[in-house]
Amino acid sequence: MSEVRTEEMVLNMGPQHPSTHGVFRVELVTDGEIVTETRPHIGYLHRCFEKHAEHLQYTGIIPFTDRLDYLSGMNQNFGFVLAVEKLLGSEIPERAEYIRVIMAELNRIASHLMMIGHMGTDAGAITPVLYGFRDREYILDLFEEVSGARLLYNYYRVGGVIADLTPGFVEKTRKYLDYLERVLNEFDQLLSENKIFRGRTVGVGVLPPKVAVDYAVTGPNLRACGVNWDLRRDEPYSIYPRFKFDVVVGREGPGVVGDSWNRYWVRVQEIRESAKIVRQALDGLPEGDFIKAPKSIRPPKGSEVYHRTETPRGELGYYVISDGTPTPVRVKVRSPGFVHISAIPAFCTNMMVADLVMAMGTLDFVMGEVDR
Repeated sequence: MSEVRTEEMVLNMGPQHPSTHGVFRVELVTDGEIVTETRPHIGYLHRCFEKHAEHLQYTGIIPFTDRLDYLSGMNQNFGFVLAVEKLLGSEIPERAEYIRVIMAELNRIASHLMMIGHMGTDAGAITPVLYGFRDREYILDLFEEVSGARLLYNYYRVGGVIADLTPGFVEKTRKYLDYLERVLNEFDQLLSENKIFRGRTVGVGVLPPKVAVDYAVTGPNLRACGVNWDLRRDEPYSIYPRFKFDVVVGREGPGVVGDSWNRYWVRVQEIRESAKIVRQALDGLPEGDFIKAPKSIRPPKGSEVYHRTETPRGELGYYVISDGTPTPVRVKVRSPGFVHISAIPAFCTNMMVADLVMAMGTLDFVMGEVDR
């Protein structure tokens, strides 16, 4: 029998491939169907955000933050205005604080619904993503009422929000939350207990806690590794200390701590916790002004600030430097997605190509934020 000779092959996944969830290229070194090495390549969707920010006034930068992580524009707005308010030492009306939290948590729910649905698509199922779009649509209707937009909201302002809640918003939101709690059980039936889905996710793409911390992984991806850390509780901002909610972490059981199943499961449970926060905020929503805008936004010359918030994808940080003019001299963004992509070579190896698709999908990165 003649000697069988094999050699490794280098393949490009992306940047125009649906499984990379954006214009993102991963160079794969494969031995047959086994991926032995991964090399991420970014830069296909550069938005020049940080350079634009050097030539825009502070309020003019807010619409550009929407376009970073376009699945959670409210959270992007939130982080930036908090950084500027920290520079100015501004005080925010109570009503505005509550509205901000309501919008941020509704946006977290909408973002997680998309991620959960697309995980089903990566595993070969179509129904979950249709459910995800269906249930996200109700939130977009609410956002459209208050901001006039369904994706890029430009809703937050330094000192509050651009517009008050519309009549009936509170009742519609409560009705939606009642509905959401029921349909989340449908997701559990479709995916969480599904034998095929578990076979594709349990023990796949295990990210050890030490590796996650070494790479500065944050958000649901870090908590899925069993690390109990959430900025809303551990380094609180806005009025989050007033609300009771649980920080969900990965667990042994159906999955292995840090695997693809836990990254999925943590997000399902976070939807429930966000719904708790929104209910509490609606119950405590005070009357009053929705904005207290400063007369001029001119932070002191030489002042600088770094502020981070907990977005659906992890810790988003804005580093802002002022030169005393209405335009910042520098705005630097700490993108959670950029960090998570950098960790891919550390744990997405020695697996099948199809398993790599699942593992990368559970990181839930958005390239507009990565290629900022």
